[in-house]
Amino acid sequence: MHLDVDGFWSWAYLDFKTGKIDGSSPANALSDTASMSKAWIAADYLRRSAEQHKTPNSTIMGELTAMIRDSDNTHAYEFHVANGNLSSIQREIKMCGLTDTKGHQNSWSLTQMSSRDVARLAKCIADGRAAGPKWTGWLLDQMRSVRGAGRFGIIEALPADVAKSTAIKNGWLARDDGQWHIACMATGDGWSLGVMARYPGRLGRDYGAKTCREVTKQLLS
Repeated sequence: MHLDVDGFWSWAYLDFKTGKIDGSSPANALSDTASMSKAWIAADYLRRSAEQHKTPNSTIMGELTAMIRDSDNTHAYEFHVANGNLSSIQREIKMCGLTDTKGHQNSWSLTQMSSRDVARLAKCIADGRAAGPKWTGWLLDQMRSVRGAGRFGIIEALPADVAKSTAIKNGWLARDDGQWHIACMATGDGWSLGVMARYPGRLGRDYGAKTCREVTKQLLS
């Protein structure tokens, strides 16, 4: 795969049937997840609630919905704290078989992942490990219903029938280092895809969204 873009970019595609990951090199290159981590935050909270035989009330479910569909930051912080901050990311690494991910205390958005770990996380959500049997279907439905500013990248390059059944969660943030950090995660019928990008801030957010789209287009061609 070849893209003529400025800055860092990486990708990884995981075939669920074979377990094989294809992707860019070096496979362990890291970048920030930003809001993409909210998918794990929701999964970890809901799975642990079920393990404790607790059912979140309608207010909590509404907050989780806003966190996934609309990428609400306030609720993300609250649920991440409830999950135990860094210990939640450590559970993510262990449960989902991640090899490169690095967490930061008190900051879900600074979690660093390789694109292959993003693909592994997406599979972990899709196969039920992350959210558990009670909540996996609900979480995937919310991820299929991402809307507004967070609906970009991979999903835009998929055929309409495939996009309808594809669950996504993206991250995007212009950081103090002067760069945009973009993270795209998607999972569909038997596959998952992760794309990461980091590039000069002057290029704008859509530059990274285009990188995620272009990777997807080349994989489909």
